[in-house]
Amino acid sequence: MADHDHIIVGSGINALVAAAMLSSKGKRVLVLERGDRFGGCMRTEEITLPGFHHDVMAATFVLFLTSPAHAALGSDLARHGLEFCHTPQPTAVLRPDGTSLVLTTDRAANIKTFNALAPGDGDRHGADVGTIEADAPFLFALLGGELWSWPTARLLIQQAWKRGLRGLAAWMGEALRPIRAWLESNYTSDLVQALWAPWALHTGLTTESAYGGQMGKVIAFALEAAGAPVVRGGAGQAVEAFRRLIEENGGELRNGADVDRILVRNGKACGVRLADGSELSASHVICSVAPGQLYNRLLRDETADLPDSTTSGLNQFRHGRGNFQLHYAIDGPIKWKSEGLEDVALIHLAESIDSVSKSSNEAERGMLPVTPTICVGQPHRLDPSRCPEGKSILWLQIPDAPRTIKGDAAGEIETDGGWTEATREAFANRIEAILARHIDGFADSVLARKAYSPVDLESMNINLVGGDPYGGSCALDQFFIWRPFPHSTNNATAIANLHHIGASTHPGPGLGGGSGFLLAKRLGG
Repeated sequence: MADHDHIIVGSGINALVAAAMLSSKGKRVLVLERGDRFGGCMRTEEITLPGFHHDVMAATFVLFLTSPAHAALGSDLARHGLEFCHTPQPTAVLRPDGTSLVLTTDRAANIKTFNALAPGDGDRHGADVGTIEADAPFLFALLGGELWSWPTARLLIQQAWKRGLRGLAAWMGEALRPIRAWLESNYTSDLVQALWAPWALHTGLTTESAYGGQMGKVIAFALEAAGAPVVRGGAGQAVEAFRRLIEENGGELRNGADVDRILVRNGKACGVRLADGSELSASHVICSVAPGQLYNRLLRDETADLPDSTTSGLNQFRHGRGNFQLHYAIDGPIKWKSEGLEDVALIHLAESIDSVSKSSNEAERGMLPVTPTICVGQPHRLDPSRCPEGKSILWLQIPDAPRTIKGDAAGEIETDGGWTEATREAFANRIEAILARHIDGFADSVLARKAYSPVDLESMNINLVGGDPYGGSCALDQFFIWRPFPHSTNNATAIANLHHIGASTHPGPGLGGGSGFLLAKRLGG
């Protein structure tokens, strides 16, 4: 008899969701994490000064709060301390000239505000999010459900019957439009366009990528409906709640447990060997890792036996842009020069669709953007426990950093092809200069800052290849039924009882825990 029913390699959101669900059904589950802490991209640390608790990577939990995983596990996680903090102002855009636009969780108020900017824009917004609401059962089944399944097939048949084949094709054609096409053809106001354009980057896309428009509408619907919640005490507290729940269910988690390879006998995964040489047996092995980690490292002994579809898929698999993080400990409140931004969860510093397109294009070409698109979080406004009284925290994410640097688009920062400490700090200075233009007395209020380049992020989590937080490019050819490879089917691999989950698999990146949820349901969780 195997030591465990399920060994899970990695401890990100998908791994924790799978472990919680499977252990709740009495399965003997073991989670193995090579690092010193669990949670993958969910980690909270005092990286600037004592008493300032920063979410080093992931920060906003709207995808988890609205997910089937939360519906299944939310009440149990709440028993173990998971609590969300909200604001009625989830996002805003702030342009270089100081003009801004805030989205609230009140649809009627948003419609009124947008219509005041440009007649008809508010009505269009109401229609767009209303369409997502009406299509939710079908749309969210495609975005988050098990694609290779009879329920999905039946759903498509039902939609074809309801809409007609031509109507269904037209719906899918509309869904494939880029976010630029959606915004430019539907909204007159430059501010409304600028509000939504940066969100394409948070889906691993650009303003010109296929199906970006549909994702933009989904984000608009989700933010308006559920806000941009953070976890009280930091993202690390979500990990702690999962740990307690899994252990309550009889599961086990081990950190500092570096899996060296997957054991395969007679074409079936039967366990793992750790870096210290010890072996653990299991009926199923679940890997929440990037494809390169799975096939080039953990399965390196099985390469000759893998089918051509797997090896060719691995060779063609590509990662997306890198991510850059910048964190501040601030003395006193954040004094925005523009009114109404004090309680906004996430503020994008961006001018327009074109500015977002330009910065992401420069990053994709290996250049440090002249004016990067900046996302600014104010977690202390939602959760005062994040820092000492009278102080503030800023969480900055730059989703268009080059993975490999070929140069500086501004011609100001010296580069040698890599993310050195000097390059990181020079790029951080560029970002800080942009931010400081919008905050009174910013330079004098900074107590400490901490920057993370794409290389730094990968050093903390080997699955963030080149600092890519999305588990690989999210372009259409590498998404849905083609994620991670063209021949992929759900979470299966070419080896029996070996399963692949995580951001590199359907339904893709984010904190929704979708692939872990889908696999656990299939395995009896």
